Amino acid sequence: MLKLDQVRSGYGAIEVLKSLMLEVRAGEIVALLGANGAGKSTTLLTIAGVVPVRGGSITWQDAPLPTGNADAVLRQGICLCPEGRHIFPRLTVLENLISGSFLFPASGNAMKLEEVFGYFPLLAERRKQLGGTLSGGEQQMLAIGRALMGEPKLLMLDEPSLGLAPQIVARIFEIIKRINDKGVPILLVEQNARQALRIAHRGYVIVTGKNQLTGTGAELLASDEVRQAYLGE
Repeated sequence: MLKLDQVRSGYGAIEVLKSLMLEVRAGEIVALLGANGAGKSTTLLTIAGVVPVRGGSITWQDAPLPTGNADAVLRQGICLCPEGRHIFPRLTVLENLISGSFLFPASGNAMKLEEVFGYFPLLAERRKQLGGTLSGGEQQMLAIGRALMGEPKLLMLDEPSLGLAPQIVARIFEIIKRINDKGVPILLVEQNARQALRIAHRGYVIVTGKNQLTGTGAELLASDEVRQAYLGE
């Protein structure tokens, strides 16, 4: 579905991605691992059209992706749930969710809200509460729910467990797996490598914007290099 071939991108004079290769196939969860500054978030922002491509190519469903154009990428069904959540704190939970469906007729919101509330019943209970008054875990649920309102054909998640308590992390990963089980491919950037690789079909490890390792989730979990660098073993 999605393929990055020798992609280069960056900010100003700084080149962050250097000939990056990556692929997400239909129905997969693909984990993207690496140290801080390796280029993981830049990869997602480049795919999303926020950071322009400087070299190489990105294809989506066997056609060139309109890179550097976030609106056009979103219209292709590629939805990003960014690091830090970035919900609207002064809007209610319901208003935050509906903001994720602005590309679609309002008549379809009820069905999409029902699906989101199925994943996150707590959001249904707090639909009238301001987003800024939610806990960190609840805001993460809201951010994922907002992305789902965009009817993603590919869901990109950037650090969904960041700063959350262990029991909330387990819940978030359970929901990510449920979303994927319904056929939504997921590209997952996550510092919690163990959790990510447990649910991932495949994974990539990048270092300074370049590929270092790739394999199935099980293969990377068993890799001595990954265990030492990312699993603390």
